Amino acid sequence: MSRVLYELAAADPDRRFSPFCWRIRLALEHKGLAFEGRPWRFTEQDALAFSGSDKVPVLVEDGRAIADSSLIAAHLEAAYPDRPTLFGGAAGLALTRFHAAWTDQVLHPALAPLLLLDIHRHLGEADQAYFRHSREARFGKPLEAVCADRDGQIAILRKTLAPVRAVLRAQPFLGGDAPLYADHAVMGAFLWAHGVGAPDVLEPGDPVAVWRRRMLDRLGEGSRALTLG
Repeated sequence: MSRVLYELAAADPDRRFSPFCWRIRLALEHKGLAFEGRPWRFTEQDALAFSGSDKVPVLVEDGRAIADSSLIAAHLEAAYPDRPTLFGGAAGLALTRFHAAWTDQVLHPALAPLLLLDIHRHLGEADQAYFRHSREARFGKPLEAVCADRDGQIAILRKTLAPVRAVLRAQPFLGGDAPLYADHAVMGAFLWAHGVGAPDVLEPGDPVAVWRRRMLDRLGEGSRALTLG
């Protein structure tokens, strides 16, 4: 079966940084499914026209396109029930919706002020113009203003991670003894930061940092190469 994952990339095609694309890359590896990761950029919307989506991730399996990370994850779980589970059953799926929503609505906003200028720096010229215009419209101020007070933003991020930290003091993964899609959702945020070369903001003894190392150690060879060190 042919399987292609369209992923957001910087000017360097090996620099992948979308947290939502990383979720699906991790989910595919979790299921043990071979795939080709294909770089896509903000200004290449025509390349996704076939899928009906204007953003990534888009997974194409034997010509069938599936867009949106939550829909792709649900598809992988339903289509490959004989492979390791992403959710751990119906109750796990329900709880995972909370983990994903918390990541999208709480963790990502806490990370964004630490990453936006790094993202902009790694984009090609056309993508830089698109990114600056769209993000400044979203935040209502220049990127430089959004990203001011770095020390204050780091403090906010560390506080934001408190519930994750509490869980990881009691167990090695958010999924328990082994990672589930909840882990992939949160790890996608850290790989977003890692993919644009943002400095590490976690203290070495932080349970979140220990968990992140466990997750990095589980990356497949292809994904490991894309973390750029």
